[in-house]
Amino acid sequence: MNIKIFLTGLAFFVLCGLSAQNTFKTRIVDAESAEPMLGVSVFFPELQIGGTTDDAGRVSITGIPDGPHLLRISYVGYETIEKDLSFPLEDDQQDQTIRLHASHEEMDEVVIQSTRSTRTIQDIPTRVEFIAGEELAEKGNMKPGDIRMLLNESTGIQTQQTSATSYNSSIRIQGLDGKYTQLLRDGMPLYSGFSGGLSLMQIAPLDLKQVEVIKGASSTLYGGGAIAGLVNLITKTPGEEKELSFMLNGTSALGLDISGFYSEKYGKVGTTIFASYNKGTPYDPAEIGLTAIPEFDRFTLNPKLFLYLGDDTRMNAGVNIVTERRLGGNLDFVKGEPVEDPYFESNKTDRISTQYQLTSDLSDSVRLEIKNSLNFYDRLVAIPEYSFGGQQFSSFSEINLIWGNSTSEWISGLNLWTDQFKQSDGQSAQDLSFSNSTWGAFAQNTWSVSEKWTLESGFRLDYQNEYGWFPLPRLSLMYEPLPQLTFRTGGGLGYKTPTVFSEDAERRQFRNILPLDTEALNAERSVGGNFDINYKVPLTAEIIMSSNVLFFYTQIQNPLVLTPVGSAFEFVQPDGKVDTKGVEVNLKWSYRDLKLFVGYTYADVEEHYNGETSDFPLVAKHRLNNVLMYEKHDNFWIGLEAYYYSPQQLSDGSTGQSYWITGLMTEKKLGEHFSVFLNFENFLDTRQTAFDTIYTGNLSDPQFRDIYAPVDGFVVNGGLKWKL
Repeated sequence: MNIKIFLTGLAFFVLCGLSAQNTFKTRIVDAESAEPMLGVSVFFPELQIGGTTDDAGRVSITGIPDGPHLLRISYVGYETIEKDLSFPLEDDQQDQTIRLHASHEEMDEVVIQSTRSTRTIQDIPTRVEFIAGEELAEKGNMKPGDIRMLLNESTGIQTQQTSATSYNSSIRIQGLDGKYTQLLRDGMPLYSGFSGGLSLMQIAPLDLKQVEVIKGASSTLYGGGAIAGLVNLITKTPGEEKELSFMLNGTSALGLDISGFYSEKYGKVGTTIFASYNKGTPYDPAEIGLTAIPEFDRFTLNPKLFLYLGDDTRMNAGVNIVTERRLGGNLDFVKGEPVEDPYFESNKTDRISTQYQLTSDLSDSVRLEIKNSLNFYDRLVAIPEYSFGGQQFSSFSEINLIWGNSTSEWISGLNLWTDQFKQSDGQSAQDLSFSNSTWGAFAQNTWSVSEKWTLESGFRLDYQNEYGWFPLPRLSLMYEPLPQLTFRTGGGLGYKTPTVFSEDAERRQFRNILPLDTEALNAERSVGGNFDINYKVPLTAEIIMSSNVLFFYTQIQNPLVLTPVGSAFEFVQPDGKVDTKGVEVNLKWSYRDLKLFVGYTYADVEEHYNGETSDFPLVAKHRLNNVLMYEKHDNFWIGLEAYYYSPQQLSDGSTGQSYWITGLMTEKKLGEHFSVFLNFENFLDTRQTAFDTIYTGNLSDPQFRDIYAPVDGFVVNGGLKWKL
């Protein structure tokens, strides 16, 4: 009898417990397309239970007790929804369809300008990488005086140091020489030829809104030179609220950076003003008597005026002024001490560039743009018993028309480049002066073939006054079978007209470089393509993963090679080609306030000359990027980073060692307007001078080897930021 009573009571309590457990069912769809969304996180944070939606957008969560509970629905790139629900639910709350809207804050950060399209980044067939917002600010803290850190930490990009003593550097995308990458500012080429030699070192990042990178052939819109890709530096524009910000930074190497930015809009007039002063002190951590960081003083001023000429017309005009004096080499000599027969490298540069842009909406679906930039650059580089200098004047002008609708969008236009260099110092028998011009016409169409397929096709025809006509087709295709899965593929042709201003000539300070034989040389021509897969999905209710895998290939015919000819050097074109092929993998995990980024690059770059194949020098075939970030929004963040470089083939036939670079970066906000930051860059003190040599011979006449690893070692920097 007691057993019957016990079992009856147990059954009663079990039934009561089951009756207090509820099930929540819902269906999640995209608010715009009404398509079901796979992998949306549906979570009850107080109960620590939840689930993710299936391919029909449905999810079912059981074991919910009676009472009020908070429901959180989240997905990457969409606004998070939070609802207070009381269980058991009313009948009209059962199995509802919930619509998720794209996050406007997220979309604002990824409006891409390099493609000239009105579409968002999700709808563009061309693969575009961008650095913006807090990521841009975090990387800018590491080196506030230049943009090398912004680019070097990106997968597939390497900034290659070209001088052991003056710090000169260039961009390499997917292992290709820096001359194959176009560097733009607001879509206009300002840094190329002689004026590109120190460009990475002379661009401070505080006035940048975002940095956009397109890898592979980008010649339809931007013409010759964009063989490896392009980097577009987008500057800030006046917002609805005034901005006034300052940054003060100091380093353990006795460097100093002071920057200020101001922007405001006054009705139909707006302005931005950026100014910076950057100072470097001669620094020799290896104690070998040569500067790893040279002495330099640089001043930058960039005012810009914006006019809003009615609802349909906008205009802006600005000027950029940069002046710098840079001296590296024998440490004692640079410090001003008397030295007999010292080695030194001096660079004196002055840059003045102007930008003008007019945009007019001729109708709801037609937009006219007129652009112009002028660039004057004066540089003198000197080493013992030799100096080389000159003035480069270049211009860029374009008029384009954008029209269409959400299904099909067109852009077409005409542009003109002029480039002139007049040598003022150097060997008179080896005058490198030149003058050329290029006319171009282009058209590009972006067509939404269906809800899942988008096709982008383009064609450019250029005429260069010395090398003739260049037809350049390009094609990109995007397939989006699911909201969280996207495939992109594309390719095209490119070209680069011969130039003496390359990494190899820069390493020799242009000494004993023979002028180009334009009648014997041909333009370098390229063909390339890539294919990438982009996937993002919540792994659990709070762990979100996004991934991207890119396969790439580029081949360059008629490559220019600097070859010894007696005591001089001449650019020739051997029978053969250069090609690069490989893969980039980017993975990102997010868990609450933690983010982990992992990037891997495999770049196999080879030279095929006269029937022989060899590795292209100064390319790390394997690179690994790791960044772990903990961030409390608008409060505090700390990040740990580690970068691996595999052994690199050097120009002298030897192989450099592999190495790791590590860093620790932090920033803390102090109230609404102030923040302090502290960074430990390369805290393992990885230096080429610690495990290899950077020169042979003696300090009076050093014969420099390739620089394939850092030479400045462990440097601490920190400072203060103030923003109104």
